[in-house]
Amino acid sequence: MYLLLLSLIYLAFISLGLPDSLLGSGWPTMREAFSVPISYMGIVSMIISGSTICSSLLSERLTKKFRTQYVTVASVMLTAISLWGFSTASAFWMLCLWAIPYGLGAGAIDAALNNYVALHYSSRHMSWLHCFWGVGTIVSPYVMSWALMHSVWQTGYRMVGGIQFAIALVLILTLPVWKIHQKGEAQEENGKILGISGALKIRGVPSLLIGFFAYCAAESTTMLWASSFLVEARGITKEVAAAFGALFYIGITAGRFLSGLVSEKLGDRTMIRLGAAVMGVGIACVLLPWGGNLPALAGLVIIGLGCAPVYPSIIHATPGNFGAENSQAIIGIQMASAYVGSTFVPPVFGLIANHVSIRLFPVYILLFGILMIAMTETTFRKVQRR
Repeated sequence: MYLLLLSLIYLAFISLGLPDSLLGSGWPTMREAFSVPISYMGIVSMIISGSTICSSLLSERLTKKFRTQYVTVASVMLTAISLWGFSTASAFWMLCLWAIPYGLGAGAIDAALNNYVALHYSSRHMSWLHCFWGVGTIVSPYVMSWALMHSVWQTGYRMVGGIQFAIALVLILTLPVWKIHQKGEAQEENGKILGISGALKIRGVPSLLIGFFAYCAAESTTMLWASSFLVEARGITKEVAAAFGALFYIGITAGRFLSGLVSEKLGDRTMIRLGAAVMGVGIACVLLPWGGNLPALAGLVIIGLGCAPVYPSIIHATPGNFGAENSQAIIGIQMASAYVGSTFVPPVFGLIANHVSIRLFPVYILLFGILMIAMTETTFRKVQRR
């Protein structure tokens, strides 16, 4: 039962990752169908992110009232319906409308499952949980690619929506499996609602949120701007730049699998430090002015490997740092801070690239990496003094 439930949680996290890279892979064709500028993808993305932030902040109340398993099923079903809705859209405003329930479902399941695994499973499984999210993000572009070659972009959304419906059905049929942790979950539900203001008053939480914001800002900026940096600043061909930009995702996914093999032995704090150090090595490779383009290309893969353990380790350490009774509220706010960082910081670099220089890309990432490690170290010191 223990392993079966863990498999179901992994499956649910694949469902969380599946739609995340679908919009980007299908947008060049979609925007032509709707006769809108390429920049309009940012509108849809912002609506999704805004809805995700809202549901992340509400996750404590939802989970305490309905329990993790029911929030998970409802969220997967909501994203499945939303993806099907995307495939029926005949005007751009319809995409914007369907983006709202999609974002609400994504935020609720993200916060609920992260907290559940942090409470009931080891750091190894937290790393592998996020590895399976990466599997979802890698699969969906291939689904969209197949749809565009053999049919229309709507087919890609319908196929991924169908997969989501199937996952939701599996989760519904296996709801009794969640009873193995029912006693611990009942204790969590009986606790009072901490809320945002209550969570922010806990020593170490504000610095943790800043650190998590900084990490997600660095990760998302790298994802979005790496290929453009290679082309514009290093003169690398678009094809090679796109390939190595994709390897950043693969680096994170593979790195999280490898992190799971050693995280229990090293501990969350050491894994965060190790990840930051590897990120630093990767950024240094990108900054090197000699050696041709090979160091910069390898540096992006190394940055991905460094990013791998940071996110799951910060989440997994939360119940131990602040108490199991407070973890759902704090993790919900962490998810919100993560989406704020990943949504608003990359566009700021776009302004810097336009008005100053895109060569500042590695320096920009480095600054957020330094802020991340400084704030997480501050959090651990404050927690130890309590």
